[in-house]
Amino acid sequence: MPEQSIMSDYAKASDRPVVMQVVPSLVTGGVERGTVDVAAALVDAGWRSLVVSSGGPLVREVLRAGAEHVELPVHSKNPMVMRSNVERLSSLIRQHGVDIVHARSRAPAWSARRAARAVGISFMTTIHARYNLGLPLKRYYNSVMADGDRVITNSAFIARYAIETYKTDPERIRVIHRGIDIELFDPVKVSAERVIKLSTDWRLPDGVPVIMLPGRLTRWKGQTVLIEAIARLGRSDIRCLVVGSDQGRTGYRRELESMISKLKLDGVVHLVGNCNDMPAALMLADTVVSASTDPEAFGRVIVEAQAMGRPIVAADHGASRELVLPGETGWLVPPNDPDALAEGLQSALALDATARESWARRSIARTHELFTKQKMCAATLDVYRELLEEKQLDGEAAA
Repeated sequence: MPEQSIMSDYAKASDRPVVMQVVPSLVTGGVERGTVDVAAALVDAGWRSLVVSSGGPLVREVLRAGAEHVELPVHSKNPMVMRSNVERLSSLIRQHGVDIVHARSRAPAWSARRAARAVGISFMTTIHARYNLGLPLKRYYNSVMADGDRVITNSAFIARYAIETYKTDPERIRVIHRGIDIELFDPVKVSAERVIKLSTDWRLPDGVPVIMLPGRLTRWKGQTVLIEAIARLGRSDIRCLVVGSDQGRTGYRRELESMISKLKLDGVVHLVGNCNDMPAALMLADTVVSASTDPEAFGRVIVEAQAMGRPIVAADHGASRELVLPGETGWLVPPNDPDALAEGLQSALALDATARESWARRSIARTHELFTKQKMCAATLDVYRELLEEKQLDGEAAA
């Protein structure tokens, strides 16, 4: 039976649109969390939501939201497995009457694109970050993410990257900032007990100003830049908390510990490891730092800090320029510049109680206006609707 006839039969069987998101795994991270959020939003809107991945702990949340999950080895970069995934995905598309395939990573995107094109349905992608270019073959491998009928980028910075690097048609790009859970990141809902527990665990003296850099311990996140900036401040009456796991990078952690000791900052800078209660952690901070030496594609830490009403000092590149309003919600300083970062920190710490309250109100209001998961999901569903309408118009024109 011809593919068009097959799809027509499915269209008659159900008037609920069906969206298939394809992601390598559902373990942890922003990409996976966004997949779950959109899956739930589709169900709430009365659509059918299907997620394909190699599995992981977040599968439970997909199912709890009322979406469906299919486990396939879409995480694999093995060419033979990727080729087999084309047939597997094509079969799923036919079986479930999928209208739109939405790929969120490169390896599954190659299989998903071929499957969607074979069956004749819409294919779209989300670019979550800049990819390393390397050899020409790597650029070609990356290019699939810029080849959707629609290409979502999580910032205008990444949109420019797609246009300049992969010559993506700007008409196909939709900028949708990542959204955070403002029910979770809400200063009103963080109990004093939660904050006190962390303060006790981290042995923070009462009334000491706290500077915080959240993020995994990896060099490009700028922990060394922050430590040097703290040394430039020359203050012993503050605490600097580097919050995040080394994820096995024990050599880098030892390097940071040695640097702290060499600069005689043992009583000031603390590597506190992973934290499972970031809203409470952020409540402890007087200012939050994003010191990334490479441009951030989005910068979730910045938005979460602003949602909690904390002034931010961030490196002036990448998506930070879209998230921070200088002089209103934070400071932007030249990247990889400890002296400039120290100046920004000094300004943030100098805010009095009245100014701090005003900054908090502005930061929280802007986050609620622009960076919620509800806004992100609504905008994503609007892109799906665009594709459905486009397909319908194409069908009417062909008839």
